[in-house]
Amino acid sequence: MRWDIFCKVIDNFGDIAISWRLACQLAQRGARVRLWVDDPSALAWLAPEGCESVAVVPWSDRVAVTAAAADAAPDVLVEAFGCDPAPELVARFAAQGGGPWINLEYLSAELYVERLHGLPSPVFRGPGEGLTKHFFYPGFTPATGGLVREDDLPARQAAFDRSAWLAAWGIPGQGERLVSLFCYEPPTLSQLLDQLAASPTPQRLLVTAGRATAAVQAAWPAHGAQRGALSVSYLPLMSQRDYDALLWACDFNLVRGEDSVVRALWAGRAFAWQIYPQDDDVHHVKLDAFLDMLDAPAAWRRFHRAWNGVGAAPLTWPDAAEQNTWAAAARHACDRLRAQDDLATQLVRFVEQFGQSAAA
Repeated sequence: MRWDIFCKVIDNFGDIAISWRLACQLAQRGARVRLWVDDPSALAWLAPEGCESVAVVPWSDRVAVTAAAADAAPDVLVEAFGCDPAPELVARFAAQGGGPWINLEYLSAELYVERLHGLPSPVFRGPGEGLTKHFFYPGFTPATGGLVREDDLPARQAAFDRSAWLAAWGIPGQGERLVSLFCYEPPTLSQLLDQLAASPTPQRLLVTAGRATAAVQAAWPAHGAQRGALSVSYLPLMSQRDYDALLWACDFNLVRGEDSVVRALWAGRAFAWQIYPQDDDVHHVKLDAFLDMLDAPAAWRRFHRAWNGVGAAPLTWPDAAEQNTWAAAARHACDRLRAQDDLATQLVRFVEQFGQSAAA
């Protein structure tokens, strides 16, 4: 089948990261996929290897848009995160009868996701008039659309050689506990750095490129790469596969946004999530729902709230025993979620059922 996935890069690459992973999974199931992106430049480092049967088309390429509008419409149209696909392509999709139009929503553990998942939304105006969108919600329960998870993920993790990977990236291995940092600008970042520096055991912070590097350098300008028990290594831009491996290599992962928190879950390590901030602090409710889904211990909840600037309580870096407790809770959640069908599998099933209903 032919799938068109539409995505806009907002500001932090999470949208394109999820859309790319999904496109590749669909291609591995035999689909032909066009990924329409307003700015595909990030894929040069996110996915330098590309993916067979996935064609990346920039929305800014008017020649490509015009050619696609004259070509056969896709069998399935996926609108990632309410990005409003190109009107010409929606019109072509409608003119050929329209297959399933899926509005892929943002990830949440809130209860409303189960109520809204799969619901239809008729289109009353615009180039898609007469068609029906269906809301598709990724999620953490069998009543939702599941999570992005590659078929070969368990095998890749089982074959992972931590020492060889660290050596290949030039990361010194001197017995430190490894902590990865992928963040926006956490309000308690200085507290984190100070506590890691005062730790009774050596710590190495592996800082991802971009905003995380800028945040650490701004919060700790006078200390360079070493202070007390803390050593800091600044990483270059990493592909999705190398970022996955980074999470497997570390003892604790500090992640941000949606794509990386799912990868942290699959890693089965202790982690903390910096959720994307929203107006009126509605993300606080989303964070609490996620922690409820994890059945997170009280100290893990307190750390998350401080890391996300919720309330005035100071951040307290967990000791080894607490990290082990958090890791056990993460592994339990990981095992439970692996037993559910992944996002691509559920999307394909939805499309097949849509076709059966239309035929009937």
